[in-house]
Amino acid sequence: MISVAFVALAVATGLIGYGLRDGINLYRSPSQVAEAPPVPAEIFKLGGLVMDGSRTPAVDGQFSFIITDCLADIPVDFVGSEVPDLFAEGQGTIATGQLVDGRFQATTILAKHDESYQPVEVTDTLSQEGACQNPEG
Repeated sequence: MISVAFVALAVATGLIGYGLRDGINLYRSPSQVAEAPPVPAEIFKLGGLVMDGSRTPAVDGQFSFIITDCLADIPVDFVGSEVPDLFAEGQGTIATGQLVDGRFQATTILAKHDESYQPVEVTDTLSQEGACQNPEG
């Protein structure tokens, strides 16, 4: 009976891990990515400020920009269906995707929801690393 319980527990743990494999995304700043690049094909969240003047015009729903923490910069190619209306240069953002040949391939982008909001993860990381701060706070 105990052996069956251990096998059932192991199977349940394996199934839970398998189900969550795409749902667990680690958050990183550009400096953290530069210091310790992720393994190939790893999906993670990259957060920081959208560098002023870095956004290219959208072509067929795709565009590029740079995420910075003022210590390191990561070029981002967005290949997704929806960009938040409030996504803008100089604002905090978090993108989900993977690093491919030094460029972050983003499939989703999160942006602030009003004029004074900065994603908590971005604010915390920028202040902990002593990097630049969003002028709007």
